[in-house]
Amino acid sequence: MKSLFASCWGALAVVLSVQAGPLAELQARSGLPNVFAKLQAGGAVRVAYLGGSITDAEGWRVLSRQWLAAQYPQAQVQEIRATICGTGAELGACRLTHDVLQFKPDLLFVEFAVNGAGNNRRPIQTMEGIIRQAWRANPATDICFVYTINSGMLPAFQADKLPALQVQMERVAERYQVPSLNFGVEVARQVKAGQLVFQAPTAHQANKTVFSADGVHPFIETGHKLYLDALIRAVPALKQASQPGPHALPEPLDAASWGRAALVPLEQIQKSDGWKLAPSPSDAWAAAVEKKYLPSLWKAEQPGQSLTFKFRGTCCGLVGLRGPDAGQFRVTVDDGAPVNGTLFDHYAKANTWRVQPWFYPGDLQEGEHRVRLELLAEPPDKAGILKKQHKTMDKPEAFTENRLYLGGILLAGELIP
Repeated sequence: MKSLFASCWGALAVVLSVQAGPLAELQARSGLPNVFAKLQAGGAVRVAYLGGSITDAEGWRVLSRQWLAAQYPQAQVQEIRATICGTGAELGACRLTHDVLQFKPDLLFVEFAVNGAGNNRRPIQTMEGIIRQAWRANPATDICFVYTINSGMLPAFQADKLPALQVQMERVAERYQVPSLNFGVEVARQVKAGQLVFQAPTAHQANKTVFSADGVHPFIETGHKLYLDALIRAVPALKQASQPGPHALPEPLDAASWGRAALVPLEQIQKSDGWKLAPSPSDAWAAAVEKKYLPSLWKAEQPGQSLTFKFRGTCCGLVGLRGPDAGQFRVTVDDGAPVNGTLFDHYAKANTWRVQPWFYPGDLQEGEHRVRLELLAEPPDKAGILKKQHKTMDKPEAFTENRLYLGGILLAGELIP
């Protein structure tokens, strides 16, 4: 059952998916005083980037790190890259400790305003969970929410309205006085003024600059440069907003916030016979940067292979690989009706594997739960899934197998040994 607060606020946010204009590019709130004090003092300064494909690109992430290094040559600015394409704040909250916090960041940028809209059904719980985990680990870590833009958001921005998901994220940012930087405001302003083309095949068209080729991912030399410029404009206010010191941790907005979210390696999970530690399924996977995000990789190939575990919390899921050979599985929680799932989706293609999460639909009551997962003999409707997005199997023979590659269990809670 979803928490009453989350359900009510989610419905309200859809109706009130606006903020009184004009939209602000920056809400400085308590700013980033600790990291700028460290930059000024010199020494190692670690900047973490948690997000999806927009931040994964060699764009504003790299440009901002380089800019900080140039502005503060006395500091050694180090990057913690924690970006996985096509994933939102749910997976981000679960992998935070493994991918970010163990490296002790001084500054954490959180970018899920685009992917969160499609993958994240729990924006308050998950974004709040990221903050609470980070500040429990180190109250001096500065955090900044970053909102990117896609074509679906453009009309709202041009009308000085904030998209519904960002309204919810702003609730969290305001609660914790975390600054938020809205990259989309200036982009939308320039498009509306006729100074920028939002989408076209190349970065320059006639005498105008083009933001992106697909309406989502900015060109490095144009769109990402606009993102960097927005960050640079924000720096003076972020430096002066407050004095350095530990961040206070208030009561959560939602009692079911994901402050205990975790990624549990499969070594800690009871498995049936037949599961094997898997080598990289292809050179494409071995070369992919996402390889570092899975603690290990296990493979099930035979129908009926299963795993079981108990946990205390409100949600569970799994993370593994999406590929052409991804099969179908069945998950049963407690005595509830079984739920079928798959890591296969319309992005699957031959010889390509990428990190993919799956979450049990809906929230569970807080408490202890039993979970069983089983690989099914019946494959997912791969052709049908691809057809819905006007795609086909590029090499049909690559799609015949039905395997399950898993790297870990995802929990909003904790594992019960």
